[in-house]
Amino acid sequence: MSEIKTVGLIGGGVIGAGWAARCLAHGLDVVAWDPNPEGAAVLRAKVDNAWPALETLGLAEGASRDRLRIAASLEEAADAADFVQESAPERLDLKIDVHRRIDAAAGPDTLIASSTSGLLPSDFQAECARPERVLVGHPFNPVYLLPLVEVLGGKKTDPAALDRAEAFYRAIGMHPLRVRTEVEGFLSDRLQEALWRENLHLVAEGAATTGELDDAIVYGPGLRWAFMGVNKTFALAGGEQGMRHFMEQFGPALKLPWTKLEAPELTDDLIDRMVEGTEAQLGGTTIREMERLRDACLIAIMRALAQYRQGAGRLLAERAEQGE
Repeated sequence: MSEIKTVGLIGGGVIGAGWAARCLAHGLDVVAWDPNPEGAAVLRAKVDNAWPALETLGLAEGASRDRLRIAASLEEAADAADFVQESAPERLDLKIDVHRRIDAAAGPDTLIASSTSGLLPSDFQAECARPERVLVGHPFNPVYLLPLVEVLGGKKTDPAALDRAEAFYRAIGMHPLRVRTEVEGFLSDRLQEALWRENLHLVAEGAATTGELDDAIVYGPGLRWAFMGVNKTFALAGGEQGMRHFMEQFGPALKLPWTKLEAPELTDDLIDRMVEGTEAQLGGTTIREMERLRDACLIAIMRALAQYRQGAGRLLAERAEQGE
């Protein structure tokens, strides 16, 4: 796989647990730490809930939940690891302190990656003695199934560290996407944020419910986005002349009031509408049940795409060819 055999996880919430499940499923040892006294139990429960989906996809040789160990401290987890993945809350002051502590405890060749959704590595490298090995590896939930991980470094990150991180992520079945520059929110979250803001505006204005807006994606563009993304989809919309014709035809629409990129005010009324709408959509289904349904649907889509070596399915096809 790579020179990395033990992964240290700092933070055992939804993202940290997702990393644990993915790494364990690929036959790695995992040592994790979370400051919450109930963190170990929560982490193990989340790994257990994810495991059926990973068994369905196929486990690597040696994969076992028994290879998860809970450390007594952050320093113990960092010291034991060949690669550290930090998934602490999105507060810059906390990230700076956590990375300082990880950097002080980890071996000199250990890479330190942050799961941050948008904070910049140059900022949280600030107090590290070896900032050249500190970088961002931003995953997507559920981490154990979705293969995208955005990889970028700070001003002091060694490019070789980014190459090593990408190699590790590929070895555990992911698609590392190198982000060229430090831009807040990186790439995918900026795209998601734009859609989220429009979603909030439409609910706030009473134009649609949360369920109607989800249907607008699920039954239409979401199916195309699974393997074509935005740009290829619109290129095809231009017919034989492709994107140039699409831009000529629909470019003027960019001047129309079809979008409101400024976020609406998060009033109590809007928050209530969002909560009531999504609770109605869930219909009493528990989050654990929804997670398993989501996992089953994602596996079905990825397996379908694997037949055509498109999108996330390409990674499954390559893994099958390698005999994992």
